[in-house]
Amino acid sequence: MGVAISPLIPARAVSFQELSGKTLAVDGYNMLYQFLTTIRGPDGAPLTDSHGNVTSHLTGLFSRVANLLGKGIRLVFVFDGAMPDLKRRELDRRRMVKEDAAAKYESAKEREDTGEMRKYAGRTSRLTREMVAQAKELLDALGVPWIDAPSEGEAQAAALVAQGHAWAVVSQDADALLYAAPRIIKNLAISGRRKLPGKLAYASVEPELIEHKDVLAQLKLDLAQLRVLAVLIGTDYNPGGVKGIGPKKGLKLVQECGHDFDAVFAASGWEEEISWKDVLRVFEEMPVVDPGKIAFGRADDAKVRALLIGRHDFSPERIDAAMGKLLKEQGAAQKGLSEFF
Repeated sequence: MGVAISPLIPARAVSFQELSGKTLAVDGYNMLYQFLTTIRGPDGAPLTDSHGNVTSHLTGLFSRVANLLGKGIRLVFVFDGAMPDLKRRELDRRRMVKEDAAAKYESAKEREDTGEMRKYAGRTSRLTREMVAQAKELLDALGVPWIDAPSEGEAQAAALVAQGHAWAVVSQDADALLYAAPRIIKNLAISGRRKLPGKLAYASVEPELIEHKDVLAQLKLDLAQLRVLAVLIGTDYNPGGVKGIGPKKGLKLVQECGHDFDAVFAASGWEEEISWKDVLRVFEEMPVVDPGKIAFGRADDAKVRALLIGRHDFSPERIDAAMGKLLKEQGAAQKGLSEFF
């Protein structure tokens, strides 16, 4: 879900050429969910191998990572750790939504209504531990480092940028702004388009750069106020926010009250069971670590083939094409580095 402040966030287009040579920290769960939701057949069913194992996440991950590495972009993935207690309410809500979508999908399936099947299928997506383990194995084979966060992956990714290990966070959500990520990259899709959930249609997209300093300057807020605004309009820890408070109304309220946050929430009509201070505290005290030196490797063609072709029935021709470009790029990059020694 993420925080609902995206309509207020200034962003500018950024090219792959500008990103070449930079290290990007990827919110792994965020990206894998995208693939599970959108990479599906005409009837909405996920892609599977001959054993019935879902492969949508591996299909998207291999294509995206191989292409980005082939463009000279370095990646480090971050995966979620322990869930904050306040997030369990949102997880319960999501579980109910998935159960409702699953029932509607089965009903559409009985009627052989592929349009309705496609509409609800993506909403039933579940990212399992096994899928995450498979993703990590593929990243290892591609030479891409990954980190298990102590808690929220997006907070750890933001910390990697602040610590100097990466240049920007890659995510479709704006949550990283609340963890003071200096930069966020959205829409990092090689194809220049993004599939619309539940539809056989695509929207044109291009990578966008969001800079934390620009967000604060345009909204005329500091980090503490930005977090308050987020809580007003809804986060993963208080889904939906305060009834009747949208981005524009919330922004005006925070600007008018300044740092008198008691006044902000009193004026907003906060009636949640939980304290807004507890929600803010999640952002303020989110645990992160400094991993020290991050080791970047080279793609191992044999390991990639063993996993994708040998175990999951991927097309050899497809792997040949992607790996050929990637290994050529990595070879050229290594040769270029040798000129400095």
